[in-house]
Amino acid sequence: MTVTISRLYDNYTDAQQVVQDLEAAGLRSDDISIVASNADNWYKKSDRKMTGRKDRDHDGTDDRVEGAEAGAGIGAVVGGTAGLLAGLGVLAIPGVGPVVAAGWLIATAAGAVAGGATGGIIGTLTQAGVSKEDAPVYAEGVRRGGTLVTARVPDGERSRYEAILNRSAVDIRERGEMYRKSGWTGFDERAKPYSPEDIRKERSTYQPTRLP
Repeated sequence: MTVTISRLYDNYTDAQQVVQDLEAAGLRSDDISIVASNADNWYKKSDRKMTGRKDRDHDGTDDRVEGAEAGAGIGAVVGGTAGLLAGLGVLAIPGVGPVVAAGWLIATAAGAVAGGATGGIIGTLTQAGVSKEDAPVYAEGVRRGGTLVTARVPDGERSRYEAILNRSAVDIRERGEMYRKSGWTGFDERAKPYSPEDIRKERSTYQPTRLP
């Protein structure tokens, strides 16, 4: 029996590290999914030379892109395969906007959208086992610039993998309360996606509320 665990991260690099740690701990890439906001267009497979928004080593390439692409090499060394991060692709999710994503969850969501199914990302999350209370907050978190990692893990090993997923993760209940205090009433698939400027403002407004 497997259980589904989801966590939201303010930074893609934090989520990337968690994915690599899950794989190193023995979880199959097929059982992990990552969905990261690309509202500020930080990731383009066809163009690694970014504007330097996150270019701490001053090489002209966004550090998050380097991390995303280097992740495949790390996965190859650790697990003998390319790993989940080698399959990153760019697509749009209704209500969320452009995302960089890979894995079973996003494949399910994309299939639902293509097939005209209702429910979108929220329906996909709840069907995967995420509570109806948390699913809208996770979706809204990605819309506002965050990264969602979802893993299917053996029930008997839940605590071990949950400890990995908790590293640098946002406290989803606290974050939901912060959204509601600002006037948010729920995730809306018809809502206009955030612009790069909206994302910058969002990241400066909300301080990280992470799990212990």
